[in-house]
Amino acid sequence: MTKFTQNGQTLIDVSHVIEDGMITYKGFPAPIICDYLNREDSKSHYQQGTSFQIGAITMSSNTGTYVDVPFHRYEDGKDLSEIALSSLANLDGIKIIIDQDIKEIGVEHFKGKDIGQKAVLIETNWSRHWRTDPYFENYPYVNEEAAQYLLDQGVLFVGIDSYNIDNTTGDTRPCHSILLHNEIPICEHMTGLSNLPEDNFKFFAVPVKVKGMGTFPVRAFGIVEG
Repeated sequence: MTKFTQNGQTLIDVSHVIEDGMITYKGFPAPIICDYLNREDSKSHYQQGTSFQIGAITMSSNTGTYVDVPFHRYEDGKDLSEIALSSLANLDGIKIIIDQDIKEIGVEHFKGKDIGQKAVLIETNWSRHWRTDPYFENYPYVNEEAAQYLLDQGVLFVGIDSYNIDNTTGDTRPCHSILLHNEIPICEHMTGLSNLPEDNFKFFAVPVKVKGMGTFPVRAFGIVEG
């Protein structure tokens, strides 16, 4: 389920489920999800009829839908424990829809949009290829000029539903460099952005507070009033 309605608000989930063995980023290890203590073994510790499951997970921080913060790119940048919660939660959101035949997303896709002081979510519908080989190749990305434009317009957060916000065919990562240098978090591998309106929603993508790490999975979602 991707939509939840309560108290006059609709919560819209825009993150992937993390499953044992799935590949998010080509060449990175798949997560291993298992029991640390299973229900049957736990029964010996408690009264009859009581059991618990305690899980264990081993994974790359780049798994599922995740947020990058400055430490991911810069050694002296803020890590997950240091980035302000206000950079990740209760942000005014705007969605930018990109035609499916567009590979390079440029300044022209953002001009004339009210993006300042907002979380900018880029809907390419590339997530339709999730967990298939085409997902890793020829995906839509944001070019350097557009990343600089987003910075200049004062955006607070940038998310995209494709494999990477940068073009990974070369050895430069201008979007990561520009945005993270200026403490603008990046969310990659989003999904279900078509369920969000184009504006007038609140956005949340909050990872756990891990010291010494710059990337971690999130439960990303938007809230729409009414």
